[in-house]
Amino acid sequence: MRIAIDMDEVLADPLSKFIKLYNRDYGVPLDLIVNPGNEIYHHVPEHANNKWFDYINEKGFFRDLPVIEGSIEAVKKLQENNEVYIVSAATEFRNSLEDKIDWLADHFPFISWKNIIFCGDKIVNVDIMIDDRIKNFHGFNGRKLLFSSPHNMLITGYERVDTWQQVLDKLS
Repeated sequence: MRIAIDMDEVLADPLSKFIKLYNRDYGVPLDLIVNPGNEIYHHVPEHANNKWFDYINEKGFFRDLPVIEGSIEAVKKLQENNEVYIVSAATEFRNSLEDKIDWLADHFPFISWKNIIFCGDKIVNVDIMIDDRIKNFHGFNGRKLLFSSPHNMLITGYERVDTWQQVLDKLS
């Protein structure tokens, strides 16, 4: 099978970095819990709720994101019998391109540069797409696995996975 895997909130954890930056700049507590169905900027002071856009556009924002637990091992396992592609709408944030390439080289060096797709719309011809944003499933005819993130917890009608072990269980 050909499998497309999103980066942010699937392989990489930008939420913890947002929390760290908001805490540094606005005193938002590090133990901030994002309510289901909301984006992180809904939980910060109103005067700072657009600051996430500044953060995400800064060079280096994506370079040191934490890895989602279990993702490295799971992607290696999926790669044993499948064609795995990392597909990110990275062109939305110009400064993210180099950061994301370097981040993948550090954490997923076993993914060939030929299997990394940075795009706008995720128009890919694969069998399975693993993503946290349902907008990326529009027009996609393959199997859709919605990777759980606070912003999508109220969304129904999709096959959901909460962990990388669940991904492996469903695809084994």
